[in-house]
Order: sequence, then structure tokens, then C-alpha cells
Amino acid sequence: QVLLVESGGGLVQAGGSLRLSCAASGRTFSDSAMGWFRQAPGKEREFVATISWDSRTAYRDSVKGRFTVSRDNAKNAVYLQMNYLKPDDTAVYFCAERDGSEVRFGILEYAYWGQGTQVTVSA
Repeated sequence: QVLLVESGGGLVQAGGSLRLSCAASGRTFSDSAMGWFRQAPGKEREFVATISWDSRTAYRDSVKGRFTVSRDNAKNAVYLQMNYLKPDDTAVYFCAERDGSEVRFGILEYAYWGQGTQVTVSA
């Protein structure tokens, strides 16, 4: 059984930083691409960042230069370092895992999902 558990969310002022973590179990983590998505109230879930099995990365335009995705295959973990946070970044952030190893941007490309962690950025 695949299990993804996010942590690290919280309340932060605009301009601040948070680091999200996602602990994965139940699969060969090192073979999988991982993704971060977010969903704000009343909005659809959207792609944030993705990392391939060999740590190639891609980001949505609005977070480029502020967010960094990384992974530690020895710990079966993926991280999202978020700097210069803005109120528009407020959302529930989800970790997701692909059956494949390459980066993808679409929600349907990811087979496994965590429960999410709330990030709230105050103005």
C-alpha cells in the first residue's frame, strides 16, 4: 500500500518561508517521479512542481525562482522549499507520486496522493 504523508505547513507572513516534506512508503520510491500540487478554496487543484527520478525539475511559472523541489531517495522523501511566500500561495498542498519516472504536469499523471497540508500566507 502506497502512503504519502505531508508535513511542514502552517501560517506565515508574506515574504516568509516554509519547507514542506513528504514521506513516501509502499513503492520503490527512487523509480518514481514526484509532484507537488495545491488547491485553494473554491479553486481547482493545480500543478506546482515536479521532480523526476534523477532530480530533474519543473515548476509552474508563478513559483519559479521562489520554490525549490528536491528529493532524498535514501529517506524516501521529497521536499518543497517555499521562499518569498505571497498571499496567493495560500492553499492545501498535496504531494503526489507517479507510476512513471519522468516529470509530468497533469493531475491525472499521478496515481498516488497524500492528504495535504495547509499553507496560509497572511498579508
